[in-house]
Amino acid sequence: MKIRSIYLAILLAGLFSCNSPKTNNSSENASSEAVPEETKKDNVLSAVEKEEGWLLLFDGESSEGWRGFNQKTLPSGWIVESGTLKSLGQGGDIGGDIVYGAQEFENFELYLEWKISEGGNSGIFYHVLEGDQYEAPYQNAPEYQLVDDLGFPGKLEEWQKVGADYAMYYTDSANKIIRPAGEWNSSRIKFDGGKVEYWLNGKMTVSFEAWSDDWYKRKQSGKWKNYADYAMAKKGLIGLQDHGSFIWFRNIKIKAL
Repeated sequence: MKIRSIYLAILLAGLFSCNSPKTNNSSENASSEAVPEETKKDNVLSAVEKEEGWLLLFDGESSEGWRGFNQKTLPSGWIVESGTLKSLGQGGDIGGDIVYGAQEFENFELYLEWKISEGGNSGIFYHVLEGDQYEAPYQNAPEYQLVDDLGFPGKLEEWQKVGADYAMYYTDSANKIIRPAGEWNSSRIKFDGGKVEYWLNGKMTVSFEAWSDDWYKRKQSGKWKNYADYAMAKKGLIGLQDHGSFIWFRNIKIKAL
């Protein structure tokens, strides 16, 4: 009995040894796991973005560089709150809009993130010109439309919906990714020698060529036919619209092309 017990013990020990995980393999597997990328921080450029030439237009802490349209300071209807540049909804068709006045841009790629209050309406302007002859940026600057498509109280035409080139080029509503009021969306505008792309949450909503025959036809037959300077500038300021709604912006950055 003793001999059989000894043999049995040896056999069991061998089986255990074969089935046990090896320490070296375990540590190799652990070290080969993908290391998470750097946690994204709002209102900060990554090392790659800096190398690519991106410029941060809002640092999340101050309104430096921003001021009212045709003004020298930021209007009272805009504040910096919890890392966002926020409109308090005090503006309207005329008044309340702001521009990044520190630098003009010609060919560029602009990226920003935004969320809007229920039923809200706003916009992003580019190639904005200032002067006493203009009461608001929309009188001369193209507008990437921001609006609460899902909760707007009235009927919206396609040219009024989020991601449209306002009153010029329409979006394909069926293929848009829209996040509802109160949730963050991302928008991108690329302007390169008149070739234009608008993006919403990673999907293109509009592409067109500024100053083409089709473009002039739309301008001369629509909302802008009586605005001679509309979208004629080839460079200008970036602007944000206060159209009477709460809206929040963050991660506003731009790269010259």
